Amino acid sequence: MRSVCLDCGQCKAPTATTIDQIARLHLAALRYGCELELRNADPSLLELLGFVGLGEVLRVESRRQAEEREQPGRVEEEG
Repeated sequence: MRSVCLDCGQCKAPTATTIDQIARLHLAALRYGCELELRNADPSLLELLGFVGLGEVLRVESRRQAEEREQPGRVEEEG
């Protein structure tokens, strides 16, 4: 499935309108066979998304997750 990436880095004070717009974008992406991926989401946005029940529906990647993500292809063998 293709994904549409929404950079939420500038959204520092999310409101109900913010959540409404994200939900509408999510539905529009689904209609076109895509999924909406949120990047650089502020903790306050993540909290609000969780409160309204969208936290489990949307793919969310915070800044920390992007930085901590391991590079694919490396395998370590045990002893």
